[in-house]
Amino acid sequence: MPSSATLPLIILLGAVSALTPLAIDMYLPAMPAIAEALNSNSHRVQATLAAYTGGFALGQLLFGPLSDARGRRPVLLGGMLVFALAALLCALASSVESLTWLRAAQGFAGAASAVVVQALVRDLFDREDFARTMAYITLVMTLAPLIAPMLGGHLAHWFGWRSIFWVLAGFTALVALICSLRLPETLPAERRQPLHLMSILRSYLRLLSTPQALGFMLCGAFSFAGMFAFLTGASFIYIEIYGVSPQHTGYLFGLNVLSLMLFTTLNGKWVRRLGSKTMLRLALGLQLLAGLLMPIGPLLGWGLWSVVVPIMLYVGLISTIGSNTMASLLSSLPNLAGTASSLAGTLRFGTAALIGALVAALPDSSPLYMLLTMSGCALLSMLAYRLLCESD
Repeated sequence: MPSSATLPLIILLGAVSALTPLAIDMYLPAMPAIAEALNSNSHRVQATLAAYTGGFALGQLLFGPLSDARGRRPVLLGGMLVFALAALLCALASSVESLTWLRAAQGFAGAASAVVVQALVRDLFDREDFARTMAYITLVMTLAPLIAPMLGGHLAHWFGWRSIFWVLAGFTALVALICSLRLPETLPAERRQPLHLMSILRSYLRLLSTPQALGFMLCGAFSFAGMFAFLTGASFIYIEIYGVSPQHTGYLFGLNVLSLMLFTTLNGKWVRRLGSKTMLRLALGLQLLAGLLMPIGPLLGWGLWSVVVPIMLYVGLISTIGSNTMASLLSSLPNLAGTASSLAGTLRFGTAALIGALVAALPDSSPLYMLLTMSGCALLSMLAYRLLCESD
C-alpha cells in the first residue's frame, strides 16, 4: 500500500485524473435524452464523444512539450480552468452542433491534466514504482467511472441532462483550487526543455522511429480504443436493445469499474514482484480472451449477461495495460516524460476517437458491431506488443 506521505498526493492526482472519466461517463446514460432534447439522433450525439476524444488527442501534442518547458503546475491549472468553463458552456448548448464543438474544446483542455499527472509521477518515481503509483492513482480515479454513470443517470432523470455539466464544472473548479494550494512543482528549472517547434518534432520523430517505444504506445492505444468502442455504443445497446432503463444503465457501467478496481489492485500488489513486462503480457492475454468471448452470446441468442460479463473482463484490464505500457515507455525517457506522455496520449485518444466514430456510424440494431470492434482492438494490441516490444 502507498505510504502515509504519498497517500494525499495519490488521492489528489486521482481526483485530477478523474476529470476525463467524469466528462465521458457522466453523460452516457443521458445520451438518448440529449438526442431528444436537441432534436437530433443517436449517431450525432454519439459523435460528441468522438469530438471530446479528438480534442483530447490533439491537446496532448501541445501540453506535453509545454509542461516539459514551463513546468507542471501552470499547465495543469490552466487546463483545468478552461475545462471547467467548457463544461459550463456545454450546459447551455442549444444544438447538437454547438455541443459537439464545446466537447472538442473541453477535451482539448482536459488533455493538460492527463499529460501532467503521468509526467509528474515520472518526476518522482522510477520504473516499477511509477507503475505501482499509477496503479493506485488509477484505483482512486476509478471511483469516477463507478459513480459517474449512476450519478449522471439520476441527475438527468431528476434535473435534466444539463445538470450533469453544471456538476462537472463545479467539481473541476474545486479540484483546481486544491491543486493550486497543495500541489508542488516537480520539474526543476535545470531539467526543463526549450520549447522549440523543431526540437518538439525531433522528439516526436525519435519516439515514433524507436520500435519498442512505438510498440508500447500502440499497445496501449488499441486496448484503450476497444473500451471507447464500448463507451460509444453501450448506452444505446443496453437501453434500446436489451431494454435496461436509463437510471439502471449506470449500474452496468459500475460493474466494469468494480472489475477495473480488482485488476488495478492486483497489479499494484504484483508489479514489483513480477515486473511490469510480465504483468503487461498477462493482461494482454486475458484481454484478448475477453475479446474472443464477447461476440459468442449475441451469435447464439443469449441474453444481456452474455455481453456484460466478458466486457467486465475487457474493461477491467485497461488500467493494468495502460500503467505498464507507460512505465515501460517512460523508464528510458526521464527528460522527455511530458513529450512521451503527450504522444502516447495522442495516439491513445486519437485511435479511440477514430474507433468511436466508426462505432457511431455503424448500425445500432445489434450489439455485434460494437463487440467485434472491441475484439479487433484486443487483437491489434497484442500484435503491437508481440511484433515491436518483445525484443526488449
